[in-house]
Amino acid sequence: MRGKIINVVVILVVFLIGVLGTLYFTSGKEESVQTTGSRSNVTIEETNTISTAVDKIYDAVIYVESYKYNQVVSSGSGFVYKKDSKYGYIMTNHHVVDGATEIKVSTINGDLVSATLLGSDSYADLAVLRIDADKVIDVASVGDSTKSKIGDTVFTVGTPIDSQYMGTVTKGILSNQARTITVSSNSGNYMMEVLQTDASINPGNSGGPLVNINGEVIGITSMKLVTNEVEGMGFAIPIEVAMAQVDKLESGKEIQRPYIGVVMYDVSNVALLYRNNIKLDKDATDGVVISEVQKGSSAAEAGLQANDVILSVDGTKVKNSAHFKYILYKHNIGDTVKLNVSRNGKEMNLNLKLTKIQGNN
Repeated sequence: MRGKIINVVVILVVFLIGVLGTLYFTSGKEESVQTTGSRSNVTIEETNTISTAVDKIYDAVIYVESYKYNQVVSSGSGFVYKKDSKYGYIMTNHHVVDGATEIKVSTINGDLVSATLLGSDSYADLAVLRIDADKVIDVASVGDSTKSKIGDTVFTVGTPIDSQYMGTVTKGILSNQARTITVSSNSGNYMMEVLQTDASINPGNSGGPLVNINGEVIGITSMKLVTNEVEGMGFAIPIEVAMAQVDKLESGKEIQRPYIGVVMYDVSNVALLYRNNIKLDKDATDGVVISEVQKGSSAAEAGLQANDVILSVDGTKVKNSAHFKYILYKHNIGDTVKLNVSRNGKEMNLNLKLTKIQGNN
């Protein structure tokens, strides 16, 4: 009897040891599987700083002040993109220096020096300034915006508001690579193809660099949408657009664009059409209406007439006058384009040769 009791106790002890051991090892394995599984499935890493990229561009950024009659009338940002044995060359926006009788720039260490305006273009909103080479602290690295992708980290460096905030860095992402927007100016509306970002852009950032995570300039900060309903929609001129014109700007040459010799209105602008007694199909919404053709112009030679409606250029539908200019300005002087035109309700094709600009069209 005693032996049986001992055997039962031994069996119970062994059973308990087995259960506890199973629970122990099972628990340990579950923790191990969860930890290992969690770590092996997480492959995304995010750094907490862009300081290395900022260091590459920071000392090349410039604060720009424009003067009229010894008074500051506008300010913005810029960056040194090139330096030779005599001078440093600064890229900024046309609207930052437009109409200035004197321009001064500050380097990041606070030195205020006079700058010379070499060239400026209102349509591209670009300008090139020059300062003495010994005033340059650093030169920016120029990148390639076409290699960037939507969602890439980007940042700006500039001087929002005034010199008190010089060297401000804001971070965001590249929201869109090829956003086409309409810009209003004193000479009329026109369209630009720009980079879109949600990095904070404020007055005074204009002309400063939009930079990728490698510290390379991929755009020139130009504008933002300002409404109560919109936040985080800023735009920059692709660096390739700027560098394609930089030689002409440095030499002070005018950037010439095609001229055709017409006065035109948007089909959608009912008030202007009514005022000029131009009657169209009530269903027409896109295109431009020719109200006047200059004698001897390329438009006249092509056969365009008053009240013609331009519907497309080389197969691309024309939305409005800004879009029409945008299409034409992608061509070179001397090129010939095919216009699809509606005249008295009938469509026809005309060949238009683009000539040197002589004024606003």
